[in-house]
Amino acid sequence: MAEDSAGLPSNYQFWMQKLSVWTQASTLETQRDICLHLPQFQEFLRRMYETLKEMDSNAIIERFPTICQLLAKSCWSPFILAYDESPKILIWCLCCLIKKDPQNSRESKLNSWTRRLLSHIVSTSRFDIKEVGLFNQVLGYAPTDYYPGLLKNMVLSLVSELRENHLNGFSSQRRMSPERVRSLSRICVPLLTLPDFEPLVEALLTYHGHEPQEVLCPEFFDAVNEAFLLKKISLPTSAILCLWLRHLPSLENTMLHLLEKLISSERNSLRRIKCFMKDSLLPEAAACHPAIFRVVDEIFRSALLETDGAPEVLAGLQVFTRCFVEALEKENKQLKFALKTYFPYASPALVMVLLQHPKDIPQGLWHQSLKHISEMLKEIVEDHGSYGGPFESWFLFVHFGGWADITAEQLLMSEAEAEPPEALLWLLAFSCSPGAGHQQRARTMVEVKTVLGCLTKLFRSPALSARDLQAAAGENLGGDPRPPACQQLVRRLLLHFLLWAPGGHTIAREVITLMAQTDAIMNEIIGFLDYTLYRWDHLCVEAHRSRKLARELLTELREQALPGQVNQ
Repeated sequence: MAEDSAGLPSNYQFWMQKLSVWTQASTLETQRDICLHLPQFQEFLRRMYETLKEMDSNAIIERFPTICQLLAKSCWSPFILAYDESPKILIWCLCCLIKKDPQNSRESKLNSWTRRLLSHIVSTSRFDIKEVGLFNQVLGYAPTDYYPGLLKNMVLSLVSELRENHLNGFSSQRRMSPERVRSLSRICVPLLTLPDFEPLVEALLTYHGHEPQEVLCPEFFDAVNEAFLLKKISLPTSAILCLWLRHLPSLENTMLHLLEKLISSERNSLRRIKCFMKDSLLPEAAACHPAIFRVVDEIFRSALLETDGAPEVLAGLQVFTRCFVEALEKENKQLKFALKTYFPYASPALVMVLLQHPKDIPQGLWHQSLKHISEMLKEIVEDHGSYGGPFESWFLFVHFGGWADITAEQLLMSEAEAEPPEALLWLLAFSCSPGAGHQQRARTMVEVKTVLGCLTKLFRSPALSARDLQAAAGENLGGDPRPPACQQLVRRLLLHFLLWAPGGHTIAREVITLMAQTDAIMNEIIGFLDYTLYRWDHLCVEAHRSRKLARELLTELREQALPGQVNQ
């Protein structure tokens, strides 16, 4: 074999041995091995063509007598013919064997043999009509276009059979056996990205037999989910829903893929995160079935715990929840599932209040809604209610993060002489530090109450300075010794003040420069401004001056960030 392969790629002998093994057995292991090696084999064919195209057919056969065996075995492998550009490259290689003017019976037989293989490839592979026409002169006749009648009819026939099988139920006479369904799913693995196979992939995913065990092979689920994540296949949401309900690892991998997008690059804007969410189909699928929602929710919960509440993960959770609620309103017009099935361990009354979008509540009643939320949370957290501990209550609350910001805005814009409501102070303190004990939360409430007292007095002041805000904050803005959670809460109050106070716009840049002493705080401020604009869009807030300032500040701060960290 060594002399046969002279002039061809060095691994010619390796592929000859592989093809011999592949054509002699059709076991699951063999099919896996073929699928694993398809990319490398295509590259081998491409390099082989580069060698053959420089020679005429007689020279090829004389020097490489086994070339016909290699090409024939390749042409009769459905896996190779279904993979990427392999059929085209095989045709190129076969065309090198055609003798335009055969001089003897040997050359004529080689031409006939080659034409049969070329016709086989063209009739079983997907080519554009123009591409098929390129081979007319070489073949000596126009090849029959079997593709529409063969492949499409085969796929449609199998789809019909699967649907009839589902409708026939236990009628054993017309049922497709579980073994055949499983084999069909395995055969689809290397073919599922071909557009004409999409109806069969969808039919398999939505097929429901009556067997106690899953009949589709795990490799099929994995391949479909990977193709979906890489946007190599287009399937309806109903099919993706079936995929995730039938194969938990696919749902988990989709969530991990989403989380990687959220945390792989800093400063993703909320609009970009919303695009990630919508592309993932997770909110829509979660609205369709509570089981999917609970898996997604649990993964977000674990991610928040493992990352110590990373802002990227928290933003992802809040955008997911917003998209989920929008999809739920469309999906559950007839209330297919009770809300309790989505939040089985939460207080139904609290869930109902949190699910209400603030824009659907008159602004004059926001204070009342916040007070109600605070009272219910406080009862669960401090009076040891029956709906989980502090973290579980906080986790439910931060799904709907806008309520915490509305709390801060309501407190800031209240009358200067009015005493800040205890319920709203408690809600603000709890939102920033759910793990704090009763005494620590009480101290935070005192700190916040003091800062608010100063800020509300300054709110209507026509002339402000950064020094005024430093004094109002009670300590140096660049490095106060308060607990980190309390520091963050005070910074958020100051940012709200800068956006809403008439005199805050003139000193906003100076105050933010004093605050943003570290990259972490800079990220925090960018995240705050981005979420505020996102929240105002959903609330239809018409504060034009505040919107303009927030956008300008967000643009300027992003420009100051490292170029590789900016993702708008």
